[in-house]
Amino acid sequence: MRFILKKKVWLIVILALVSGAMFTVPLSYAKSAREIDASVDDSLDRFKREVEGSSNLLAQAKGVLVFPRVIKAGIGLGGEYGEGALRVGGKTIDYYNTISGSFGFQLGAQVKSVYLLFMNDQALRDFRYADGWEAGVNGSVALVTLGASGSVDTTKTNQPIIGFVLGQKGLMYNLTLEGSKFNKLEK
Repeated sequence: MRFILKKKVWLIVILALVSGAMFTVPLSYAKSAREIDASVDDSLDRFKREVEGSSNLLAQAKGVLVFPRVIKAGIGLGGEYGEGALRVGGKTIDYYNTISGSFGFQLGAQVKSVYLLFMNDQALRDFRYADGWEAGVNGSVALVTLGASGSVDTTKTNQPIIGFVLGQKGLMYNLTLEGSKFNKLEK
């Protein structure tokens, strides 16, 4: 009985430390506007290289929100955090962070890049003027995957907001942005 109790106490302590670290460390290492812009430039170049047809989608989009580096980690309790920029007409107009939490079977960490393309003025306006916009609550994001031929699945590209997630090995599958919260940063 004492062994089981000790295991539970240690598990709770470890989970508390990990979750506390995930939500405090990114805040203490917030990037400057210049660093975010440079990372966004690099991420957009990668997006154009790796996702067939992305240049056309970017040209059609009214705005694009790019998070070059979103870190997700968890041991039972998980969280993710990233900083990025909203660009309209190729120019940064605002900076944002994304944060989300989760509970369930999970162990490990991953880094990904997230791209949200606002395909009409209303979707962009709704995003910009919301106080803490949340995917799935304030707006629906159609997450795009690769089709069988390796090209973008165009059945989702006619939605008001389309999203792409790139991992270390390219476009990622079976993901969701539901519950991710996006907040404007003061830079």
